[in-house]
Amino acid sequence: MKKKSTIMALAVLVATSVSAQTVYDAANIISKDLNGTARFVGMGGAMGALGGDISTIGTNPAGIGIYRSNDAMVSFGFSSMGVESKLGSNTFNSDKNRWNFDNAGFVFSTKLGNVTTLRYVNFGFNYHKAKSFNRTMTMGGQYSLSQTDLMASQANQMYGAGMDLHQLTENNILPYDQDRVGWLGALGWDARLFETDDDPNNPYYSLGISPYATYKSVERGGVDQYDFNIAFNFNDRFYFGVTIGAYDVNYRKSYFYGEDMKEGNDYSISSENRINGAGWDAKFGFILRPMEDSPLRLGLAIHTPTFYKLTYTTRAAIQSNIWYVNNETGEEFQEHLSYDTYYELNDKDMKSEFELRTPWTYNLSIGYTVGSNLALGAEYEYQDYSKMAFYYPEGDKMEYESEEAKINNKGVSTFRIGAEYKVIPEFALRLGYNYSSAAFKNDAVKTLPYNSLNVDTDFANTKSLSNYTLGIGYRGSSFYADLAYKYSTQKADFYPFALPGNNGNYDVPAVTKVTNSRSQVLFTLGMRF
Repeated sequence: MKKKSTIMALAVLVATSVSAQTVYDAANIISKDLNGTARFVGMGGAMGALGGDISTIGTNPAGIGIYRSNDAMVSFGFSSMGVESKLGSNTFNSDKNRWNFDNAGFVFSTKLGNVTTLRYVNFGFNYHKAKSFNRTMTMGGQYSLSQTDLMASQANQMYGAGMDLHQLTENNILPYDQDRVGWLGALGWDARLFETDDDPNNPYYSLGISPYATYKSVERGGVDQYDFNIAFNFNDRFYFGVTIGAYDVNYRKSYFYGEDMKEGNDYSISSENRINGAGWDAKFGFILRPMEDSPLRLGLAIHTPTFYKLTYTTRAAIQSNIWYVNNETGEEFQEHLSYDTYYELNDKDMKSEFELRTPWTYNLSIGYTVGSNLALGAEYEYQDYSKMAFYYPEGDKMEYESEEAKINNKGVSTFRIGAEYKVIPEFALRLGYNYSSAAFKNDAVKTLPYNSLNVDTDFANTKSLSNYTLGIGYRGSSFYADLAYKYSTQKADFYPFALPGNNGNYDVPAVTKVTNSRSQVLFTLGMRF
């Protein structure tokens, strides 16, 4: 059993628009991968105060002010992603390999002179893959709870909000385009997975009994980030930069969940979901060399929230095989039922537009060089995920979803450390480590308002993320090449659904232990001129 102080009463009051987005979708979009140039990744991303690399455009914009020549580069990569899930004695593995175009950018450096306070004005642009959603997961095992319990629970919430599924059926009213109807409950009702009861407060009860469940999800797409920068160098002691970022979101999820409920009863439910849209933010940063005769550098950067305008597109389907007994003859028969929202809505998907505002980000960094052979960097970054907020297209705040963020999420701390050692002036070795704390509380659950379009009830409470990196680089008179390897690992507690109970309690089936891993090789080619 999980416990959280939820806002079930608010869920009944929110009936102005269908609901689709969840805090789990939002956290997935907000979080970013360690990606960029091979040099940046090889040092664990700990270059905010060191600067001089195009990837710092997205962490500390002042890092572009370190440049004293023009630069152009491009990066490619190969990734191997794995997901291992364990439920009881059952273990499932899913792997996927993929080539990536990770990064491309340039810097134009303009020297103003050696006498004026302002020495350089630099302009930069960089594209990089900020987030990859490519992931496949499978799971199967015995449960003590059934998803049909959640279907009946949603139907009872709809009933409390004045929308009775039984009456809709009697009046031949299509439920899937009604603002106060949740798709999970509507599909479960049409598939005869729960029945009516005499209780006037909770008139629906489910048929599920200790089912054997199977699950699969396939996620694809990513977030592309485009950064435009201007940076200034004052007396080679103080550097200031501003970056305007543009984001393109393309997220796709295929979901399948089925239950064998014994006695010959079974069903499967599936959905195809997309989140597409764009966003923008601004980043401000500076680097200070406090002592003229010391290579010590201190950095500070602040990122505004990212303002996203997004569209959630979905379709769902259900199939069931249910045994019934004829009350008059006593004869048993099996009924096969199938419903698809795409066809029920005259060959169209359902769309829901919303706006997402991410939290502010704060970044502190320190850099130090020993002669011309060794560079050391460290960073700390903080972003409070509980502060993310949802809005309707008209500008009104989505209170239910925004409150769920406060309940389920917490602040995320990211630590980065890295080192570069030049064996000879032309060749360098690099090492780094990057750690991010968990974005979800241990008792977080995915809740669905009674009028939600979601039927993918699954959620994973991810733990801390660790990235281990190493790299090698070559620097010629103008041409350079870098190679990096990154290994990422993150554990999660996965649940197929959460069933609301009394007093804010939630019951969940047995936890599935998940380990996500990713090996990535990055190769950067560049030229300074």
